[in-house]
Amino acid sequence: MVWFVAAGSALGGVARFLLGTLIQQRAGGTFPSGTLIVNITGSLLLGFLLRYALGSAAVSPETRALLTTGFCGGYTTFSTFSYETIALLEEGQHQRALLYVVLSVVLSLAACLAGVILAREVLAARGRL
Repeated sequence: MVWFVAAGSALGGVARFLLGTLIQQRAGGTFPSGTLIVNITGSLLLGFLLRYALGSAAVSPETRALLTTGFCGGYTTFSTFSYETIALLEEGQHQRALLYVVLSVVLSLAACLAGVILAREVLAARGRL
């Protein structure tokens, strides 16, 4: 199963790089159009694949892992976030879905900022040596 996920992840990562770069080059500017399109298309793809695979005996667990955890996970983890939020909403867990969205966005941005600050400090410390 691990090899199916690994193969899908490699393909998804390459697809993200190629599509994201192509879109960004064509769109130009500083707005992250490539990343936005990758996140949207990855969410669409994961929603379709999971719903179809879970509703059909024709999709093996290995194929499902290759396409969902592997390809979509390598393509964008935003798709997993999107699907999990929709699953909570479909289960009627609206407050938990909202909490998940708010915590995911706010804490992820805070963690990214902390990483940027930490990197600046490390670079500054290296410059002082």
